[in-house]
Amino acid sequence: MIAIEALIKIVILLLVVLGIVAYLVLLERKVSAYMQDRIGPNRVGPKGLFQPIADILKLILKEMIVPEKANSFIHALAPIISITVAVGALAVIPFGNYIVIGGQKISLMIANVNIGVLYILAMSSLGVYGITLSGWASNSKYSLLGGLRSSAQMISYELSLGLSLIGVFMIDRTLQLDRITMAQSMGLWNIVYQPLGFLVFVTAAFAETNRLPFDLPEAEPELVGGYHTEYSGMRWGLFFLSEYTNMIVSSAVMVSLYFGGWSLPYVNYAAMAPNLAALVQVVTFFAKLGVIIFIFMWVRWTLPRFRYDQLMNVGWKVMLPLAILNLLGTGAVLLAVK
Repeated sequence: MIAIEALIKIVILLLVVLGIVAYLVLLERKVSAYMQDRIGPNRVGPKGLFQPIADILKLILKEMIVPEKANSFIHALAPIISITVAVGALAVIPFGNYIVIGGQKISLMIANVNIGVLYILAMSSLGVYGITLSGWASNSKYSLLGGLRSSAQMISYELSLGLSLIGVFMIDRTLQLDRITMAQSMGLWNIVYQPLGFLVFVTAAFAETNRLPFDLPEAEPELVGGYHTEYSGMRWGLFFLSEYTNMIVSSAVMVSLYFGGWSLPYVNYAAMAPNLAALVQVVTFFAKLGVIIFIFMWVRWTLPRFRYDQLMNVGWKVMLPLAILNLLGTGAVLLAVK
C-alpha cells in the first residue's frame, strides 16, 4: 500500500512539474518581451498559450544528430542523468502538510527522510556528471570546455551553498524540510534570522543552475552552446528541461528554508477542515514559488554575464568568506542567547 501511494505521488508530481516547466518557458519569453518592450509569443493559440505544445512537438519530431566520432552511449546517457537527478530532488519537498482520503492521512511529500536537505545537496552534486559527460562524449572542443567550466563552477559554489544552510540547521535543529517548515509556522520565518545566509544561498543557486549572470558553461560568444553544442532534438530538450527543473528545486528549497514553506503567519490551519487546509497550504507554497521563479527570470534579463575570472573570484573570495562569517555569527548569537 505504501509503495502504491508513493507511485501515485510520483506520477502526479511528474505530470505537474512537466506541465509547469513547459509553461515556465512561455512565461520567461513573455517576461523578457515585456522587459525589452516586445510582444513575445502570440501566434500559436490565444495569446500564444499553445506555444509550449508546439515547441515540445518540434523537439520530439526533430532528428537527434550524434557526431560521428562521439561516444554514442554516453552521449545519450548524459541528458538522462541530468533530468533524473533534477526531478529526483523534488521527492523530499513538502508542498503541504497532509490530506485526508478515506479517513487516512496522506503526506503531501513523496519521501519524508531525516536528512532531506543533504539528499537535495547530494542530488544537485550528481547533476554535474550529466553536463561533464555530455561535453566529453561529444568529441568537441566547445562542448568539452563547457563541461569543464561547469564542473569548476559547480564545485566552487557548492561549498558556499552548503555552508550557507548550516545556520538554518543550527536554528531549527533538524535537516527535515517539513520540520523546518513547521518551526517557522510557529514564529518568524528564517529569512529574518538568516538574511546573509539567504543572500549567499540565492547567489550560489544562480550559479548552480547555470542561470545568468552565471551561465558561463553555455556562453555562446565563446563556446557556441557549451556542453550541449552537439545535441539536438529531445536530447537537447532534456537538458533544457533539467535546467528549469533545477530552478524549481532551488526555488522550492528557498521557500521551505527561508520563507516558511506552505505556512502563513496568523493562519490557524488546525481550525480548518483538513483538506481545505491542505489546499490553502499548496496554493501558498506555489504562490511563494512563483515569486522566486519570477526573480530568477528578472535577474536573467537585467544583469550581464560575468567573465569567468570574475565568476571564480566571486565564488572563492566573496561567497565562501561570507558563508563562513554567517556560520560563525549564527553560532555566536546562539551561544549568547542560550
